[in-house]
Amino acid sequence: MKKSLPILLFIFLASIAWASNNKPKQIYYQIIVYHLKDDAQIQSTDLYLKNAYVPLLHKNGIEKIGVFKPITNDTSADKRIYVLIPMKSIDQVEKLDEAIWKDAEHEIKGAAYLNTPYTQIAFLRKETMLVKAFEGMPGYAVPNLTGTVAEKIYEFRSYEGPTEKLYRSKVDMFNAGQEIQLFERLQFNALFYGSVLVGAKMPNLVYMTSFNNIAERDAKWKSFSADPVWKDISTRPKYLNTVSHADIILTHATEYSDF
Repeated sequence: MKKSLPILLFIFLASIAWASNNKPKQIYYQIIVYHLKDDAQIQSTDLYLKNAYVPLLHKNGIEKIGVFKPITNDTSADKRIYVLIPMKSIDQVEKLDEAIWKDAEHEIKGAAYLNTPYTQIAFLRKETMLVKAFEGMPGYAVPNLTGTVAEKIYEFRSYEGPTEKLYRSKVDMFNAGQEIQLFERLQFNALFYGSVLVGAKMPNLVYMTSFNNIAERDAKWKSFSADPVWKDISTRPKYLNTVSHADIILTHATEYSDF
């Protein structure tokens, strides 16, 4: 029996090493936010994304790209388009930027947008976030929704932390605190969760969930708020006061979005 202990210990340590080495790799996301002033800018950027930019991303090996518009675009002074680009590695961000400006087809198909004169700008401002996927959901998911394009809701949330330490507690709440598992159980159809590494609002985490329609969205959030698991984790001392500002943006996917 004593002779078998070293063997058992070796097997135990080997299994830990195997599990560690085979843990799913966390991917990255580049999230681009176009800030626009009117329908003309929306149309110009839309055509560029549809005919030139998204096809270029596909050509460079990025299978799924999400393009979303807030449902308040019609009435908002700051109209927006969100572009979600999953990346296998952080190096891919730099390589993609180089590939864009070396691609002749991109120059041709995107000419109207790319050659816009400075007196007729295509957008007011372009914002970019670099995001690392959470350990609890290391890759993206394509939701299986049954609603129409006009009905389906994609909810983008941004949570800013009051301090770096409290922000890390909020990230831990999603992972070790099992908030992600709660979302999964209640079928929130999350596309991704991630920590913002570079962005205008820091410290910051972002995620996106999806629903067949607005009524389903409202019902699921009601269930979430009443769930015993949420009541437990949301009242744990280490998870209190971890969000200083939240942005909640309801969007529709464009007809050329992959999500």
